Amino acid sequence: METTGYHNLKDLFAQLGMDSEDAAIEAFLERHRLRDQEQLSDAHFWSEEQRRFLKEAILADADWCEAVDELDTRLRR
Repeated sequence: METTGYHNLKDLFAQLGMDSEDAAIEAFLERHRLRDQEQLSDAHFWSEEQRRFLKEAILADADWCEAVDELDTRLRR
């Protein structure tokens, strides 16, 4: 998986192998929610590869962090 440069939410969805069109992102956000203390990477709807990428992005404070943080925030609304 790519790990250089600034990335937005659309880039993150594409990186995770998901449809990155605006409508698809919004539909995903409507269908999925994180529980109060649930970590983003622990959510049941990720594959092992997606889970690993999300964990590494946060732990490494990678250039994906802003997009991952945005996804986390939007899944808690």
